[in-house]
Amino acid sequence: MRLYDDPCSGNGYKVRLILALLGRAYDYVPLDIDKAETRTPGFLAKNPNGRIPLLELDDGRLLPESNAILHYLADGTPFLPVDPFAHAQVLQWMFFEQYSHEPNIATVRFWLTHGVEMTPWLLEAAERKRAGGYAALGVMDAHLSQGRFFAADAFTIADIALYAYTHVAHEGGYDLSGYPAVTAWLDRVSAQPGYVPITAVGR
Repeated sequence: MRLYDDPCSGNGYKVRLILALLGRAYDYVPLDIDKAETRTPGFLAKNPNGRIPLLELDDGRLLPESNAILHYLADGTPFLPVDPFAHAQVLQWMFFEQYSHEPNIATVRFWLTHGVEMTPWLLEAAERKRAGGYAALGVMDAHLSQGRFFAADAFTIADIALYAYTHVAHEGGYDLSGYPAVTAWLDRVSAQPGYVPITAVGR
């Protein structure tokens, strides 16, 4: 199994984290998105969308999109419930992550950590993104004030998906001090057996 990824990517970290939690070995192929290494003809032949992460299975099949990869790897494990409603809850929060969370929190982090020139227009856009990000954090905090994890009263790939960019939200200028349930949840995730930090790549 081979993972194509940029080491700074939160979306890639989702995959690296579940692979570590599962104890799965894989080959790691780092690609620098700042150098357009995902836009080469060779990589575009693997993923025409030109994005990482991309998982290449031992039989040569290719699977892009971080949350699809999470779902694939978690199938048949405790990280993905079998019960249909609990399974749907996991998907509910993974869709929330992609539509309400990641576009706001991850985008501002990218701008600030990749040397993007913060023009007046982008500064205004960053504030709008932060407003959306804080709204998502508020939804998460309210939910976590009623339970330890996001779905099925257990640690699942919904938590992995949301953890990836939440735990580095400060790199996008977010202050999590007003979200105590979220910060307590971050500690619970990092205490999971097999946990690795975002800086860990390959196994």
